[in-house]
Amino acid sequence: MHKLIKNGLIFDAIHKEPYTADILVADGKIAAVGENLCAEGAEVIDAAGKHVYPGFVDAHSHLGMIGSGIGFEGDDVNEMTDILTPHLRAIDGFYPMDPDLHEAAIAGVTTVCTGPGSANVVGGTFMAVKTVGKRVDKMVINDRVAMKCAFGENPKRCYKSVNNFSRMATAAKLREIILQTIEYDRKKQAAGNDIAKMPKYDMKLEAMLPVIHKEIPLKAHAHRADDIFTAIRIAKEFGLRLTLEHVTEGHLIVDELMEENLPMAVGPSLTQATKFELRNKTFKTPGILAKAGGQVSIITDAPVIPQQYLPLCAELAIKSGMDEFDALKAITINAAKHIGVEDRIGSIEVGKDADLVIMPGSCFDIAVAPDYVLIDGEIVK
Repeated sequence: MHKLIKNGLIFDAIHKEPYTADILVADGKIAAVGENLCAEGAEVIDAAGKHVYPGFVDAHSHLGMIGSGIGFEGDDVNEMTDILTPHLRAIDGFYPMDPDLHEAAIAGVTTVCTGPGSANVVGGTFMAVKTVGKRVDKMVINDRVAMKCAFGENPKRCYKSVNNFSRMATAAKLREIILQTIEYDRKKQAAGNDIAKMPKYDMKLEAMLPVIHKEIPLKAHAHRADDIFTAIRIAKEFGLRLTLEHVTEGHLIVDELMEENLPMAVGPSLTQATKFELRNKTFKTPGILAKAGGQVSIITDAPVIPQQYLPLCAELAIKSGMDEFDALKAITINAAKHIGVEDRIGSIEVGKDADLVIMPGSCFDIAVAPDYVLIDGEIVK
């Protein structure tokens, strides 16, 4: 059935100033945005006096990979037996029945980019997925958004007694698998259609081919400034695409980051500095980077911060000096761009998925909960 959202104050994440309009939803998509829209037989939602937002998007989460309050049995976020696991895929570890997904959805978080944690130097592929459904195959937008890699303390801590005691070792291991993939690709290309000349099949290197072919970026976990620069150095060395994740010390290196013009996902900021590399953590970081002209997303790293509190994180960034429109973009269109699905989600525009949040007031007011949440045009709250 068509749905017609009438007379809402639209915050579309494209125009800075909101405007009053109707939204027609048909076949799970935004069919029209304008004044005095009509649709015979449509279900009408009266949004007069209410705020209408695009569904909120988290560009870096582990939702569905590890549940709140769950021990080993519910933890599928890190494969702790191997420091290099590019062949692992988030879609194979995602649990749609996790109650945390429901909490996220009814709070207006309609899409997350979720995947492996940061224990491994290379962890596997992230995916973009909606927060409602029973079968991940029907929820996923893109099952291969990026290849997770990690710098800093996590790989050091997790493998210090095995083979990764220093930051130098982490960088060397990443370079090694990239070089192995380049050589593997050369041999495949040289073999052509001659099966006898083909290199022995290597599942890990096959998984890395989209990275060296620039089809997907490295999704680089990096908190400290030196780790951020190492990620950039290696990406430049091999001509790879890169997104920066966490960027905790980004406010200390603003000029250098603006020169690089890379997508930055900042957070999680609503926690204590539980590691040495988090000592400079502040909610001022996303605002400083956005004001300088950077493409900034705000992230929860759920369950580090519960997924439903993504808008709260944006609110706290505003209280620390971030422009309100920049904060809205940081949990909508910028996050969608960060994970390469802005053609589907992240703003209220004709042709995009009808992921919409209707609220009695500002989404940046922690006391305000959505009246309605629509995902693919279906009311989930």
